[in-house]
This record gives sequence, structure tokens and C-alpha cells, in this order.
Amino acid sequence: MFRFFENLVDPFTPNGTATPPATVWAYLKTHYGNFRRWMVWMAATGVVVALIETGLIFYTGHVVDLMDETPPESFWQAHGLELFLAALFVLILRPIAIVLNHFFLEQTLAGNMQDQVRWRAHKHLLGQSMGFFQNDFAGRLSNRVMQLGPAVEDSTYMAFEGIWYSLTYVIAAMVILGQVTPWLALPLFLWLVAYVIYTRWIAVRVSSASEKWSDARSLVTARVVDAYANIESVKLFSQGAREEDYVQSAMRRHRLRFQRFLRLMTELSFGQNVLNGLLIIGVLGPSLWLWTNGLITVGEVAAASALTIRLNGMSGWIMWVTIRLFEHAGVIREGLKSISVPHEITDAPGAPALSLGRGEIAFDDVSHHYGKGTGGLDHVSLTIPAGQKVGLVGRSGAGKSSLVNLLLRFRDAEQGRILIDGQNVAGVTQDSLRAAIGMVSQDSSLLHRSVRANILYGRPDANEEQMVAAARRAEAHDFIGRLEDPKGRTGYNAHVGERGVKLSGGQRQRIAIARVMLKDAPILVLDEATSALDSEVEAAIQDTLYGMMEGKTVIAIAHRLSTIARMDRIVVLDEGRVVEDGPHDALVAQGGLYADLWARQSGGFLAES
Repeated sequence: MFRFFENLVDPFTPNGTATPPATVWAYLKTHYGNFRRWMVWMAATGVVVALIETGLIFYTGHVVDLMDETPPESFWQAHGLELFLAALFVLILRPIAIVLNHFFLEQTLAGNMQDQVRWRAHKHLLGQSMGFFQNDFAGRLSNRVMQLGPAVEDSTYMAFEGIWYSLTYVIAAMVILGQVTPWLALPLFLWLVAYVIYTRWIAVRVSSASEKWSDARSLVTARVVDAYANIESVKLFSQGAREEDYVQSAMRRHRLRFQRFLRLMTELSFGQNVLNGLLIIGVLGPSLWLWTNGLITVGEVAAASALTIRLNGMSGWIMWVTIRLFEHAGVIREGLKSISVPHEITDAPGAPALSLGRGEIAFDDVSHHYGKGTGGLDHVSLTIPAGQKVGLVGRSGAGKSSLVNLLLRFRDAEQGRILIDGQNVAGVTQDSLRAAIGMVSQDSSLLHRSVRANILYGRPDANEEQMVAAARRAEAHDFIGRLEDPKGRTGYNAHVGERGVKLSGGQRQRIAIARVMLKDAPILVLDEATSALDSEVEAAIQDTLYGMMEGKTVIAIAHRLSTIARMDRIVVLDEGRVVEDGPHDALVAQGGLYADLWARQSGGFLAES
């Protein structure tokens, strides 16, 4: 039975790639599509349960009147069958209605909504450009994704369980009291109006305070995660005290905003108790007066008293639910600051996959200044024939990484085109483009998973023999066999820690190289691929790398010029422009910038000036 209701909704149903709306209600509606037909049942069963509860209270008053009107010795004979049927209703039908309502609310709604919200938010963020992630804290983004799920789910749950149920209950109570006498329904109606006005006045302020509190909470998480993710730098530079101050400043802000939020809770409690006192006096006082004048019965006074006491208890809960709804609205608005951001890099509608032929790359009058007007690349035109191996050289900031980032479409060029086999990279799908390019960067971070999972990331369908062969070619198999993590997993099953922190830089680099070797893409980009390796390992792997380059179009960036001297061709960039182009010997003989850089080499590294 549980599984039936849990599986009424699939939270991972594809929902398209539209950017989530930036307003709370519009965003909530995007998540209700899967649940719409079942929300009708949630509402219907909620009404039934609320009517049953108010009806029971009214019926209790009716029983009191029966006791008052019937002698004890004949009470069961006169009313036994009626009371037996009422008992069956309470024991059987009432629990069925309540549990059916909870099945829809808890198994169908609560059991699926959180994961749907988080999944869609995470999926949208994965489609963001590299620049998006470079401009924010990973901790803040993950915190917003995680907070959104409970906020949306709890808001929806409480709207049915709290607001809808309570509204039905209050209306039913007014109807019941109105049937007794309108003089009892009138004070309840006036209380309801005052209650709604006061709650809304407080709730709007709570929503604003909640958004600021949520933002402060995300900042604390971001700064804490930033310190943990860079703990080596913190330790290396003895900056523990500075990091404590950095996080403490965010925590102080969080504390102030939380305290402001709690002040509103205290105001809420005071106002609620004043209103509840007015409700009790407003209903019970007239009830007693009407009874003393013979206008209503003892049972009706008992029913009015029970309804009032019940509403007195519910009112605090209703107000808390309302405040929570507005609090969640603040959390959702804060989360949407990241989640509702449109993708900067998108596939064109109906974009085809890259149809790779021989692998020729052409940069056609490409300029990209990162929106600043200067820096980056400036009118670069460069053609790399299929199968050619090109070394890319230049001082820091010359534009080497910009060229590669634009080729991979981590960013879109501000001017010009980049073509692969005559196809504009902006017109094909990003996945097919990057599937055709294997890249080893100088900062080869790994996933916090097993060595096997990290290598197979290059080609998930590869078998064990192919994976091990790639590790051997990358000179990684031997050290992998000696690995063991704290949970006792060894070899290829050992986990490498966040970003591969449990491995040395050289070990991480070799696993990254093995991953690209396994991918075996027709276009290869090497960005300081051997910079983290010691001389012995580098020498052993250089031949393997050159072997891997055979038949591929290669772009290799290096500061250590000796590692690219054997390339077919070397392109020299300076201030975003191609200033020299040719084989190593010709460029050295030319006596230009490359020759100067070659002469300045010390220990095989490229000097900055």
C-alpha cells in the first residue's frame, strides 16, 4: 500500500530545459504538474477529515443533550443502536479517511517533492557555464539547492495539512454555530477576520526576514566549505586564525538576522494569545448568556465550548503554519537567485551533434575580451589541419587558455567563429563537441570516488582490461595497486578523496591522463599535462603521450618548451594575438619572441618575462 502511493509520482520525470521562473508562485507551479491530479485528492480528503472532526464535536454536544433528556435506566435502550453506529464510524470510517489523506500528503507529496525540486535545480545548475561556477561559492550553490527541496515540499504540505484543513474546519464550525444561533457564529467570524489581518501583517515581515536569514545561512556554508576545500593552503600559510575571523564575520551576520527573525516570532506569540483570549470570551460568554435565557441547550453550550477550545489550540498551529509558509517563501526567493539564472551557454534549437570527419580546427577572426574590451583574444585566425600537432606558447595572460576554453565552448566567442571540420562549434550540441575532445589540464582534480570510477569517467562502457591498459600506459597501474583508503578499499576500488586530495599531484595527473587515454577522443588538448610529474615519470610518459597523439589533432600548451619542441608546429601568442607560427627550429632561427623565450629557459621552464 505504501509503495503504491509512493510510486504515483516519478520525481525524476524530464521537464524540459526552460529556465525556472524567478518568482515564488510561478516557480511552485512548475513543480505541481506531476502532482496536480493527486492534489485534487489531497484537497478532497482534507475536507472530509475536517468535516469529520467538526462533526464529532457537534455530535458530542448532541450526546450531552441525549443524556440530559433521557433517564439513565432507559438511555442505552433508547439510543444504543445510534451510539453503536457512531462508535463504528469513529473506529473504522474516520481512521480510513485520515490515513487516506496522509497517504496522499506524506507518501505521494512529501515522499517525492523534495527530490524533484533538488533534482531539477541540480540539473539546471549542471548546464551553467564555467564562468557561472567561477563567480560563486560551491558551498552557497549546494546550500541553495538543498534548502529549496524542503522549502517547496513543506510549503505545499502545510498548505493542505494546515491552511486548507483549518479553513474547512473554521467554516464548518461557523456553519454549526450559525445553526444553533447566529449570535455564536458572529464572534467567530469577527475573530477570523482579525486573525487573518494580523497573521498577514506579521507574515509579510517574516518573509523578508527569512530571505535575509537564508542568505546569511548560505554565506556561512559557503565560507566554511571554502576553508575545508582549501585546507592545505590554510595550513600551509598558517592562516587558521584568519579563516576563523572570516567565518565568524559571516556567523555574526547570520546571528543578527536570525535574532531579528526570532523577534517576530515573539511578537507573533503575544498577538496570537490576545486574539485567542478574545475568541474564548467572544464565544463562551454569549453561549452562557443564551443558555441562561433558555435559548440554547446544555449540549449546544458544550459543543460551542469544545469548538472554541479546539480552535484556541489550532490557532497557534495555524499561525505557525502560515508563518512557516512565508518563511519558506523567503528561502525559495533566496535560492532562486542562483536557480532561476538562465544558461549563458546553450545549444541552438534543434542543434545537431558534431559530425566529426578528420578533425580540422579553424579559428576565424576570433576575439574575446570577457566583456571588458581588452585582454583575452584579439582577432585570432588560426587553422590546424587534421592530424597536426600544435604547441601553444606564450607568457601568462597571452590568451592560450582562452583559446582552449572557446574551443571547448566553456564560453562563446564575442566575435568570429570556431570551426571543426567546417562546423561552427556554436551550432552543434555541447555534449557532442566535448565528446570529440580529450583534455588533460594542469589542475586535474578527481571526483571523490574510486580510482576505477575516475578512470572510467573517460569512457563508462569500457571493460576492465581496457581500463587497466589505459592506467598502464599512463604509468599509473603500479601505484594504484598499492593504494588503500581509510575504509580498507584497495587498488582500483580505493577512493581518492575530494578533488583527489589523498593522492600526490603526480598520481592525480597520471590518473587524469589514463582517463583521457581511455576516452581516446580524435582531438586532444594538453594543458601542462606533465607539469605535476617528476622528471623520471615524465620521461617515461612522454613517449606514451606522443604515441597517444598519433592520428589525432593535438593542441598542447606548455611553459616547459622542451615538452613541445617535437610538435609539428608551434604557435606563439602575445597579448591575445598570434605573433609567430612555425616549427621549433625555424622559430629559434628566426630570433623572435619564441627564440627569446627558449633562451630564457631555466631548468626547462618558461620564464614570465
